[in-house]
Amino acid sequence: MEFKTIIEPFKIKSVEPIHMSTEEQRAGYMANAHYNPFLLQSREVIIDFLTDSGTSAMSSEQWAGIMRGDESYAGAVSWERLQHEIQGLTGYPHILPTHQGRAAEHILYSYLGGAGKVFISNTHFDTTRANIEFNGAMAIDIPAPEARDRNSDYPFKGNIDTRMLDEHIRNYGAENIGAVILTVTNNSGGGQPVSMQNAKDAAAICKKYGVLFIIDCCRIAENSYFIRHFEPEYSNVPYREIAQQMFSLADGAIMSAKKDALVNMGGFLALKNAELAEACMGLLIINEGFSTYGGLSGRDMEAIAIGLKEVFDEGYLNYRIKSTRYLGEHIKAKGVPVLYPIGGHAVYVNAGMLYPHIPVDQYPGQALVCELYRIGGIRAVEIGSVMFGKYDDNRKLIPAPIELVRLAIPRRVYTQSHIDYTVEVFDEIVKNAANTKGLRITKEPKFLRHFTAHFEPIG
Repeated sequence: MEFKTIIEPFKIKSVEPIHMSTEEQRAGYMANAHYNPFLLQSREVIIDFLTDSGTSAMSSEQWAGIMRGDESYAGAVSWERLQHEIQGLTGYPHILPTHQGRAAEHILYSYLGGAGKVFISNTHFDTTRANIEFNGAMAIDIPAPEARDRNSDYPFKGNIDTRMLDEHIRNYGAENIGAVILTVTNNSGGGQPVSMQNAKDAAAICKKYGVLFIIDCCRIAENSYFIRHFEPEYSNVPYREIAQQMFSLADGAIMSAKKDALVNMGGFLALKNAELAEACMGLLIINEGFSTYGGLSGRDMEAIAIGLKEVFDEGYLNYRIKSTRYLGEHIKAKGVPVLYPIGGHAVYVNAGMLYPHIPVDQYPGQALVCELYRIGGIRAVEIGSVMFGKYDDNRKLIPAPIELVRLAIPRRVYTQSHIDYTVEVFDEIVKNAANTKGLRITKEPKFLRHFTAHFEPIG
């Protein structure tokens, strides 16, 4: 029998206090942070949905593993455990540990990239795109056509457009393609999953042209849940085996362990090809550390190895996906426009539809994150024209395809009452929608401006 109430499949063993601020206090905090939630202090936040990266609560087993951490500089036992776990999961022989996922991106894409190179993805995330473009290469997104219908219940809107993939490789020339990157789940595409069939089709195209095929696998356990529940041939396959099958299609993988490895810091690059791995290892040693620790302490490696097992637990994944869906379905029922169906790690609100009166160059997504904080102390992140917008030669904004706000839910951190509180905050968001005003940017860096940009309200 299945009950309607979602209960957390864990007991709380340690707690961290939350400072319950007032709306007046939060208005001051936000002004001091230049209307950018990234610049808030964590103690000023009631519920933090800024990111699910590195914000997980670790288990008692992981904390026990931390005590076993072998901090030897080279050849630590903790490295052996991590290497064994990653090799068993991915099937790749060459494992390079890094302090987080973007370090692995920097190593691989700086080696493969440069001027004239092209990288193709279902959707590049912000740090992936930045690492590619910083080295002079071009990053192209080709999400599947089904992703354009924001309200349909098609279950695999994270897919890559395989027709366009074949066309782009032919047009740019296979020798100019740095890599094809399949991000699972598709974070910037609304946290939507990728089907196994789509991964197979993309792998076949890459193989036909001799192009490197890489999986960005930081949420592969959550993606495996959707494959099992929406691709009938996988309905009885364990989640970990589904992930293993997807890894078998690719030439390598990058992981930010701060997501589905359930840890606060860490990542890795895993590769099939020995020559490519050796070249990347040279960059690893220069930039991160020796090849058997790569910027990680022994205790970090122990926690990752354990987390990579725990994340495939059926009870955990069932709770994780259903609790995220609960939030999305409940605010959708209140008239909040969300990307549908609800993804695995986050709920994505279409701020452009919520605030149709705010033009794109006044950043409706940034307006919503400020309102969420002012009203309820909830910190979220804009994934629209602040994060992905560009300027033309006349400094006119080229907006993102859609103005989104992401509510990324940390793993094993918040309870049902925190989610219900968030739903209540959206009642006030909807009531105040017509009166909400946009913002202008007053200061911004060249790359990844959403992290440090300053804003001011308009009007």
